[in-house]
Amino acid sequence: MSSLVITDLHASVITDAGESEILRGVSLTVESGTTNAIMGPNGSGKSTLAYVIAGHPKYTVTSGSITLDGADVLAMSVDERARAGLFLAMQYPVEIPGVSVSNFLRTSVTALRGEAPKLRTWTKEMKDSMADLQMDPSFAARNVNEGFSGGEKKRHEILQLGLMQPKIAVLDETDSGLDVDALKVVSEGVNRFKEATDAGVLLITHYTRILRYIKPDVVHVFVDGRIVETGGPELADSLESEGYERFAAAKA
Repeated sequence: MSSLVITDLHASVITDAGESEILRGVSLTVESGTTNAIMGPNGSGKSTLAYVIAGHPKYTVTSGSITLDGADVLAMSVDERARAGLFLAMQYPVEIPGVSVSNFLRTSVTALRGEAPKLRTWTKEMKDSMADLQMDPSFAARNVNEGFSGGEKKRHEILQLGLMQPKIAVLDETDSGLDVDALKVVSEGVNRFKEATDAGVLLITHYTRILRYIKPDVVHVFVDGRIVETGGPELADSLESEGYERFAAAKA
């Protein structure tokens, strides 16, 4: 049983206008086998939370804590967080020219497992995982995300997720830019990973459509850098019909 515990987290970023606070006291817990969905309008700080968990240097934590199974995440480097069991699927995956998907994935898995998988075993493992996500085998030889469509980039993120098998997966707007068919394939990949590992998932999204395929246990409404309401799956249904206006009005 693993747990990611975020307590009264405040974080800021330096802009041309000076220091700007984005996270204003975020507290939540993600445990093994559960899916927490964070929903909120554009600019509310949802992606900032994901980046702070992963250790992006752009953001400064000014107070609060993040622990994974009791260990201080904020004291860890980015690679130490990954080795400890944290994973971030980015909203905008970056291109890595000159590095093939196969080499990228094998190097990543080697770093996490402590030894390189045998090549024959690895090739089969990777091809089977790609087939599950309906990815053409030729993608293994292509440079990471270079020339990939939005849907292909998101499938590659979930391919990484399945092969790396973290304890806690943070999925930042994984549904962004996906058509209906790609959304189903990606969602099935997330569900397959969760069933195989019993990991915890923190799913960040604007819309309820992905929640039709990845069922949340807990839904948090995120407005202006903080969680303003928490509930069950029915909360997502009310957001679908009512939007975020009532939460913004209550804040005002």
